[in-house]
Formats: sequence, structure tokens, C-alpha cells
Amino acid sequence: MDARYDQIPEVALEWHDAGRGAVLATVVQTWGSAPRQAGSQLAISGAGEIMGSVSGGCVEAAVIVEALDALADGQPRLLSFGVADETAFEVGLACGGTIEVLVEPVGDELPCLPIEVLRKIVVARSARNPVGCVTDLTTWTRHIATPEEPDLADRFRRDQSGRDDAGRLVTLHNPPLQLVVVGGVHIAQALLPMARLAGYAPVLVDPRDAFASDLRFPGETLIHEWPDEALGAIGLDARTAVVTLTHDAKLDDPAIIAALHSDVFYLGCLGSTRTHAKRLERLRAAGLSEAQLARIHAPVGLNIGARNPAEIALATLAQITGALRGAK
Repeated sequence: MDARYDQIPEVALEWHDAGRGAVLATVVQTWGSAPRQAGSQLAISGAGEIMGSVSGGCVEAAVIVEALDALADGQPRLLSFGVADETAFEVGLACGGTIEVLVEPVGDELPCLPIEVLRKIVVARSARNPVGCVTDLTTWTRHIATPEEPDLADRFRRDQSGRDDAGRLVTLHNPPLQLVVVGGVHIAQALLPMARLAGYAPVLVDPRDAFASDLRFPGETLIHEWPDEALGAIGLDARTAVVTLTHDAKLDDPAIIAALHSDVFYLGCLGSTRTHAKRLERLRAAGLSEAQLARIHAPVGLNIGARNPAEIALATLAQITGALRGAK
């Protein structure tokens, strides 16, 4: 998988700045079994290069053709594909789904997607600041939105792009999901690649070079600092999950305390019920409240009878997913 598959605005900006032309295609809404959710994006260059997807392969070919036409005439267009549409059948969407896609050429003036709007989106994304682009599908005016806008706050919380009640397209760019794993153990060797496939940017924290080595974790982001210092530098927010795996209180406890003083949406800790009971005693003595301690998932992972490191990693990622999506 290309490391930039989730950096669609960034790629579009690079193509435009390089003089290659750029178009952004965005899923506006879907019905039935359409495979990509609203807000999913595909970037197309003037040479027909692509990054991202709007349908998982069903309608990309047709969207690319329309994108090149849009780049030529400078006009956005709304496309609709469904099983009742012969064109949609020809491009493969014959599974009972319907998808509406907005195709926007990037340019200097309306009705194109203004280059300055795209630049602001890219800058906000690089700073992990939540931002949205609100597009009037009639006038093609656009403005940058933040979670402070009352009518969009709930959308940001639910990460829900798509048409709003006024018929505008709200395309959200929440910070990428982040997974911080403390402890370069066997479970982490399975968990990090699994998390990346699920859309997380994983980071491994372990001051022990022998554990967090390039040999054991090829291509991963490794931080060889004490966990409390590392987590402070990484920055913990509501789009971050933290998992501690070392079984060493000197390493796990500072990371747990840092996580509990942040807005992370998930904190999971490896260890038996007995180990966790002792952990709670230490954390209470360190001044953590019962409400804070209740946020800890321990023993880590869903109870699926996992035995080996890969199964424990699977159970952990499933529990993280449940916390993110609000599973009961």
C-alpha cells in the first residue's frame, strides 16, 4: 500500500504546484452497498495519475474521464452512479449501491476549488488541526470550517462528512488516527502493521534499543525515550489510542498517567487481572481519580480467547475499533 494513500489533499496540492494540474473527487453521499463513505477522496493529475479512491474501484475510470474534462473546462460537476444507470453498470457498480461524487478542478478562481482553500486544508492537516471544507453545490463558494461552528461540532465528533441540512457538502479533515504503543514486545510486532492497515499512524515508544530496533520493527516509527517524555512530544488528543505492553511499571505507569491526563479515546494495558489490581493501587497513590482509572481497558483486548501475540494484537485492535466507533 502506498504510504500516501491517505494524503489526498497533499498530493493534489503538489501536482498543482508542479504545474501538472489537479482535480479532487469527493464522495458526497451514498446509498445501499456503495463501498466508500462520504468524504472519501480521489486526486487526479492532468496526466491521469491517481491517488486515493471514491468507490474501491467501481467508478474510478469514469471519474477520471470526467476529472480530465473538468480540468480542461474549469467546471466542477456532480456525478451520480447507480444500478439503474447504464453508465454505472458499465463501470462495475452493479451490486445495489448508488454513489454521488463531486469532481472539482483545482484553480485560482471560482467555480474551481480555490488553491488557497486547498493550501489551508493541507496546513491544518499537517498541524493535526481538525478542519472542514464547506461547499455550496449551487454557487460553488467554499469556506474553511472548524469544530467551533455550532452546526458542525457534532459532525466533527462523529467524523461525518456529506451533505448537511442546507444541501452543502461538508468535507471533514480530522487528524489522522494515531496509535502509540509502549513496549517493543512480540505483540507490538503484530499490532503495528495491523493498525496501519486499519488506518492508524503507529508509533512505538521504548527506551530499550534492543527491543525497539529496526531489525524487529522494519519501517516503523521508533522513539527511544522514556514514555512520559515521548508521549508529551508526540501529543495526545482525541484521535489517539495508547497501548502499554512492557509489564514494567517504570515504563508503563508514566505512559498511563500521561494518557489519563489527555483526551485519548482509548487506553489499553497488558497484564492479568491481578497485575492490573496492583497497577491501580500504584496509580491511586499517584493521585489518579476513580473516574480516570475507569478509562483503562485491562486486561487489554476483547475476550476472544487469544493465546499468541498475533491473536492478542487482533483482540486489542478490535477493542480499539469498538472504542472509536462507540460500540457497546
